[in-house]
Amino acid sequence: MKKKFKWALVLSGGGARGIAHIGFLKGLEAAGFPGPSLVAGTSMGAIVGGLYACGMSPAEMARFMLEEFQIGDYMESFVFKLDGPVGHIIQTGQVLASLATKPGVDKGQKVLKLLERLSKKKRFEDTEIPFRCNAVDLLSGKEVIFSSGSVARAMRASMSFPLFFEPLIQDNMYLVDGGIMDNLPVGIARREGFRHILAINVNRFGTGMPRELRSGPQIIYRSIECALRSMHEEQEKKAELTINISDNATPFSFHRKKEFLNLGEKAVKTNYKMLEDFFNPTMQEKQEKQVKREKRKEKNV
Repeated sequence: MKKKFKWALVLSGGGARGIAHIGFLKGLEAAGFPGPSLVAGTSMGAIVGGLYACGMSPAEMARFMLEEFQIGDYMESFVFKLDGPVGHIIQTGQVLASLATKPGVDKGQKVLKLLERLSKKKRFEDTEIPFRCNAVDLLSGKEVIFSSGSVARAMRASMSFPLFFEPLIQDNMYLVDGGIMDNLPVGIARREGFRHILAINVNRFGTGMPRELRSGPQIIYRSIECALRSMHEEQEKKAELTINISDNATPFSFHRKKEFLNLGEKAVKTNYKMLEDFFNPTMQEKQEKQVKREKRKEKNV
């Protein structure tokens, strides 16, 4: 296995399911595979990828997630901190009232401060591993790729899921969750010139369950997934290797963070042979030559 093997890691969005990315990174390190030459991600994948690129180890991220992180502590609106039947009724009323006068339930300022602390306020130019993430500008309707400036602000823009968070306003753009346009941004790595791309998808489309469609946010999220289904499947094909970490949890299941971490680590063991082949350039070159030979044979027939 060549130490200088250049490859790109692409991490999908998926809300709480994206915690599995941390476990997967832990598993990769434990297996002794070489680190990536580029990390690209969107939404939760942008947060995990951005912190990893800034030098936060998978072990540090896992410890923070298990020992310190509570989603309600970083939400400004008290509606996220209510629980139980009465709490849900109050939440519904407060959410509707908030959305009637504001572009989102939460301004995202506490989350931004957290990301600044964890990333040590690094800029893209200062990361230990080159990093890219995406967002969507609501004004132009175009995808925005971040490659300079504050990493924390870029992560905050990429995770701005409509309804929950207000758009991040920057450079005359209203930026929201990048997963709305491309939830598995393999194209970013392709445009950066990478051929060897490993994509981790924690948001693969599957048959839904009635119990997962009981709230407005769940309906909105599922609707977006349905609309972007074909695009995401095409992106999977563009990666040299795509590993799908499937779970029937909703993107809002942050209470299952330990399970998601274990799921990510398990995915490395389950897919070890494919990962070994991916990180073996000699094997890849042989496979590519074989494919080219077969194509030439088909043309000659």
